[in-house]
Amino acid sequence: MYKKFTYLKWKEFRRSSYFEAALAIKILIILGILYFGGIAIFMGVLGYKILQKTVPDVDPLLTLNQFLIYWLLFDLGLRYFLQQMPVLNIKPMMIIPIKRSQVVKFLLAKTSTSFFNILPLLFFIPFTIVLLVQGYNPLYVIAWFLGIVSLIFMNNYVIYLINKTNLYFGIIAVIVTAMIFLQNYGIFDITEYAYFFFHGMYTKPLWVLLPIAICIYAFNANYGYYLNHFYIDGAISKKEEKVRALDLKFVDNLGNVAPFLKNDIKMIVRNARPKQVLIMSFIFLFYGLIFYTQDLYVEKFPAMIAFASMFVTGGFMLSFGQLVPSWDSEYYKLMMSQNIPYREYLKSKLALMIFATIVSTILSLPYLYFGWPIYKMILAGASFNIGLNSFITLYGGALNKVPVELNVKAKAFSNTNGFNLTQMLISIPKIAGPMIIFYIPYKLISFDAGIIALALSGLVGLICYNPFLNLIERLYQNQKYSTIAAFAEKK
Repeated sequence: MYKKFTYLKWKEFRRSSYFEAALAIKILIILGILYFGGIAIFMGVLGYKILQKTVPDVDPLLTLNQFLIYWLLFDLGLRYFLQQMPVLNIKPMMIIPIKRSQVVKFLLAKTSTSFFNILPLLFFIPFTIVLLVQGYNPLYVIAWFLGIVSLIFMNNYVIYLINKTNLYFGIIAVIVTAMIFLQNYGIFDITEYAYFFFHGMYTKPLWVLLPIAICIYAFNANYGYYLNHFYIDGAISKKEEKVRALDLKFVDNLGNVAPFLKNDIKMIVRNARPKQVLIMSFIFLFYGLIFYTQDLYVEKFPAMIAFASMFVTGGFMLSFGQLVPSWDSEYYKLMMSQNIPYREYLKSKLALMIFATIVSTILSLPYLYFGWPIYKMILAGASFNIGLNSFITLYGGALNKVPVELNVKAKAFSNTNGFNLTQMLISIPKIAGPMIIFYIPYKLISFDAGIIALALSGLVGLICYNPFLNLIERLYQNQKYSTIAAFAEKK
């Protein structure tokens, strides 16, 4: 039966309209797996010697076990943002004699082949072989390895339980932050206690039964949840919730774009995916800390400072703008059947992105701590975002026909039908543009000349507002029906 399910998934993938793009994405993913997998194997082979040289007076296995707690929690956090549950169209399965349990088991078994399970195994398998070669007790080493494998798959199943609510993720994030803070200031070192369990799996092989039991429990919990929700009624029923009424009368003063702005604000406040974008935009504010705190970038590679400054103020613009009009994909066909002027629709998106850039610029005031030249660069980056990047981003959005499910969080490698070579080319001026605009005057004249040039680039964009908007409007009009068709296709 599993072979049949796999065959059906391949047929669905092969016959889809986005087959070529999805195939290109999968080839890139495979190349990435080979690259990182090679690094993992290399580190697994040399890891024992590296630990031996780094901490010469301590058993390398003991050193590794001290820090496995951070690997376990980091792996869980990485899975939270990147790993997604395999999907299967269950409606055709409802009318044929296939047991629900078989379908659910197939989906859960498919998660075992996840890259997030394979990568750590490519490290721990060679490391375990090295331990055996070094003369460690084979029985104890095998027990320790089985415990590690159980922890890997425990995370694999636990993450799907965590994804059902943000509460568990919040708890884990607070615990990890607290542990790092306490260890950094010498108050409490969790590694001194964590190794008792991890090393205990080696010295007391029966301890391995605990992660195995948790792994089995997590699998059964997922199995029970998906089995109980394997109904069309469960998929289409709506949970009754209280909807907050938002008083947005002040938006009416903005004229014809007001209805669209109201719709976008309500969408962001009420739905999971837009909230995720909003949170990520806030995180972008801290992007400058990577560059502004390093003298290497400030003194030798100031063009990277221009790059960082664009990201500090343009987080919302980049993440929200590239998915216009995908945010409206669930009701795009209805919108296009109305007498809606495209120009006003696009102006509302521009207004929202520009407003977010201004707010980000204000919130970036603490960067004055690094000096006025750094903040001048941030202001110049904001000018570039408002005047040029907003139009580039909106133009690229028209080429990204990926339907967005508003109440489903984004995961890595999903929506491969959104892969588009033109879209990738559009991203080049967004990334390289501010660096080039700043670097040429900086190299020829001075640092301040580069900042002025970057700031003036935004002014050029505002002067050419109407020609740019006309170009984008024509593109959206030309792409109208292909966009509707793309949004109607269920992946």
